[in-house]
Amino acid sequence: MNKTWKHLITFCCAVISLTALGVTEIHAAASDQTTTEAASEPVKPSPTEFAHITSCRIEGGNEIVIEGQMEGSWSDPAYYDNYLYLFEKEPYQRGLTGRSDYTAWITKGDALSFRLPLNHGTAEDRLYKSFVVAVFDGTEYTIVSNEVYITNPEAIAKYTDPYKGGQTKKGLLIQTTPEMIADAFELGVNHVIVNIPFNHILGSGIDYEYDGKTYHFDKNVLAVYDDTIRRMSEKNMTVTAVLLNGWNDNTPQLFYPGLQRQPQSAAAYYGFHVATQEGYETLRALAAFLAERYSSLSSQYGRVSNWVIGNEINNQYWNYLGPMDLQQYMEEYERAFRVFYTAIKSSSANSRVFFSTDYNWNHEADGRLKYNAKDVVDTFNNMVVPGGQMDWGLAYHPYSIPLTEPEFWNDAETGLIRDDASSPVINMSNINTLTDYLQQGHLRNRHGEVRHVILSEQGFTSTSATRGKTEDLQAAAIAYAYYIADSNPYIDAFIMSRQVDAPAEAVTSCTFGLWHCDMEKPNDIVPTMRKQAWTVYKNIDERSTTLEVTEKYKALIGIEKWSDVIPGFRWRNQER
Repeated sequence: MNKTWKHLITFCCAVISLTALGVTEIHAAASDQTTTEAASEPVKPSPTEFAHITSCRIEGGNEIVIEGQMEGSWSDPAYYDNYLYLFEKEPYQRGLTGRSDYTAWITKGDALSFRLPLNHGTAEDRLYKSFVVAVFDGTEYTIVSNEVYITNPEAIAKYTDPYKGGQTKKGLLIQTTPEMIADAFELGVNHVIVNIPFNHILGSGIDYEYDGKTYHFDKNVLAVYDDTIRRMSEKNMTVTAVLLNGWNDNTPQLFYPGLQRQPQSAAAYYGFHVATQEGYETLRALAAFLAERYSSLSSQYGRVSNWVIGNEINNQYWNYLGPMDLQQYMEEYERAFRVFYTAIKSSSANSRVFFSTDYNWNHEADGRLKYNAKDVVDTFNNMVVPGGQMDWGLAYHPYSIPLTEPEFWNDAETGLIRDDASSPVINMSNINTLTDYLQQGHLRNRHGEVRHVILSEQGFTSTSATRGKTEDLQAAAIAYAYYIADSNPYIDAFIMSRQVDAPAEAVTSCTFGLWHCDMEKPNDIVPTMRKQAWTVYKNIDERSTTLEVTEKYKALIGIEKWSDVIPGFRWRNQER
């Protein structure tokens, strides 16, 4: 029977029952201490059943299958009807207040199972939606389940190229001039980072229609990214794109509701969000545009294999949403991350999606604008599990302490380095602590595998804040750090933060590049001369030259053999 007719019949029966009482009796009851009766009206009990949704998947290309099991006991039938209702929600929708537009229903006692058309590519597309089960008390619907999302968007991906892994773990943030791209090829880099700030790519020249709306991108800016990503892809490099939300007065919907532009000292970039309909629709379109454009080796624009959503999200300087506690902050981030994840995986099945943190594992958190990286990892994972697993990865930044001194192997002297999960900081001196932590069962992905980790940003200065020029120590640090990462089976990539020093960083003794820069041009990054570290990094992954080129740096570190301080050292059989 149609569910609307069921509600109508219930209402009519109630009217008939009242009529049978007689008008006189009704009036008498109404006049008998009305206020007292209202005050003694029984309180409606809360629902006692829970619909544990265990699976929400695409099957057969265009069908969503939602399954689960009931827990608890059926709610009191004097207050709740005999049905369970499935609602679908947009990412910006929270509860069900005022809603009655359920998508499907079943009778209590039937198997908890629903089948819906996906409708992908239409106005009724359900790809990005979440689903909840509710009960009805005659007036309102109350959610009695976990909220779940589709967990296998890759099932409809157009591109199914295998993941593009690097031949080695050596990576670099490069300058995108022809000369420095050629330099990266000479270095033998296998991983490259490309930062894509949304405020730069929005503009005119490229029109992109998504769900009936047209979005505009800067043709000239995209041409630079297209050329860079294509050339890197053609050279068999693994490209990692970091998506950033820089301020743009023309797109206020991309910033959290009520947020104002902050001074540069407070926020370099802003957090992505889907808290409003317009914000969600715009973000979804941008994510889909980039995912489609860089999804395949066959694309004329090249392929991005790794996508990092935001930068160092445990510090709001890089991901500003405004002061809020960790729970609220991560709820907003996780919803936005899911939109990116779904857009990327539904286009390119084997691309990987990461979030990023700095090295402050249990350090410098204030609970409002800065959070411990460990708490971010744990909270994100705890949110993902009931909502439907995603194969997220971690892009970690294990700089030395402080950044202005290159010798990370002495960082334990700061009191901030420990060899367990209570460590205030995790960097290259104890990076195994991070990968050990991620091996725990509850943090593994849906296939039981340890999640992918890339060291997507680290650098070692060649100018000490206390001693001046330290090019030899920079080279030693790069050699030691690379060997550590290369010998850890749970680290996929080691990506140096700079090919060329940046003048703005160099004035603060953060000269992380493999090249010196022209300090007479403070607003540009202009390479002038290679450092010792360039030769080390070029040879670090070459079997015939790696140990020879790093031999002299062991004395600076105070060791006789690399294998004495690096578990599972890759080249130990070649050591003298």
